[in-house]
Amino acid sequence: MFTSEKGVVEEWLSEFKTLPETSLPNYATNLKDKSSLVSSLYKVIQEPQSELLEPVCHQLFEFYRSGEEQLLRFTLQFLPELIWCYLAVSASRNVHSSGCIEALLLGVYNLEIVDKQGHSKVLSFTIPSLSKPSVYHEPSSIGSMALTESALSQHGLSKVVYSGPHPQREMLTAQNRFEVLTFLLLCYNAALTYMPSVSLQSLCQICSRICVCGYPRQHVRKYKGISSRVPVSSGFMVQMLTGIYFAFYNGEWDLAQKALDDIIYRAQLELYPEPLLVANAIQASLPHGAMKSSKEGTRCIQVEITPTSSRISRNAVTSMSIRGHRWKRHEQPDNNNDTTELGILVIPEISVTNVAGERTGNGEKGRTLGEIDAQHIQGVQETTTDPRTESKGLPEIRRQKSVRKMMEDGINSPGRVQF
Repeated sequence: MFTSEKGVVEEWLSEFKTLPETSLPNYATNLKDKSSLVSSLYKVIQEPQSELLEPVCHQLFEFYRSGEEQLLRFTLQFLPELIWCYLAVSASRNVHSSGCIEALLLGVYNLEIVDKQGHSKVLSFTIPSLSKPSVYHEPSSIGSMALTESALSQHGLSKVVYSGPHPQREMLTAQNRFEVLTFLLLCYNAALTYMPSVSLQSLCQICSRICVCGYPRQHVRKYKGISSRVPVSSGFMVQMLTGIYFAFYNGEWDLAQKALDDIIYRAQLELYPEPLLVANAIQASLPHGAMKSSKEGTRCIQVEITPTSSRISRNAVTSMSIRGHRWKRHEQPDNNNDTTELGILVIPEISVTNVAGERTGNGEKGRTLGEIDAQHIQGVQETTTDPRTESKGLPEIRRQKSVRKMMEDGINSPGRVQF
């Protein structure tokens, strides 16, 4: 650690001690913009033998219990690095050098499990129903499953998962270690949208290190430091995956991809079903190319919304389509009645002034009596002709006589009349 970085940390330690309580909100707002201070604090945490580690941990705890939201988030951004340092020291069995880090983690845990009145918190989460649409799915695209879920939701069978109440801890042991660390990662994931990029990078890096240390992949990743295996629990790996999934779409694609591969590698070795299920689901949902998301501005998880399928077919017969069809026939009676079908001749009515029949509109096909409403074809007569007669070319004289005979009988012939 350089002298300049050490001076930045010492100045930060002395500044907060002399700070009046009224100027605490302004101090908390300006603190997140001090990038040099953040990088210096990371270096202090990464050196367990540093003389500044104990006062830094003490001041981070003071930030967390001050009640100021900005100071609380400032402490949370170092949580992944603090967890890694504690696990690395525990794996090397040098517990005495991690006393201040353990005290900080226990302090944050004991503050989070109670509310402002000192009562134990009980966290609840309602599992969403597939029958209700969300940004992740549309019920219409699921099929028969949506109907089953809908029937269940109407009976109020929605499942609620509860977490807590959690007991207070005075020290971390092998039995309660990952219960405390898993809950701390849960608190960190709840504030992911406020975490800076350097914190997301730290999260991805420590996830990879925890999963591969002591295994052959450690040589592939070229991680130096401890060579002993770090024990993990299934719930702890699921919480790691939650943060990694967020990092994918917020500017840390490469590091998140590497961390995801390492978690799948470790989950397969440990035979943990829950991390394998979540990790494979994340891997299957990722786009083929790397996301070029901005590191500034609003942070969110990007998803593609399935387009809602049309519930009514365009060719479906409705009351409006039948009504519109009848109006159209009322407006154009001549064009709709003068139709010809193969082997069937439909002859319309004639008036005294209009002797010659009109030619059928281009593209229109004849309709049989079964397709035309009886209310609209009153007075229409139907005669059949031999289709073979039409196919042969008849002499013009016989055609004129046939047409004249039909006119004398009061029946108009379709087609063009020649005199």
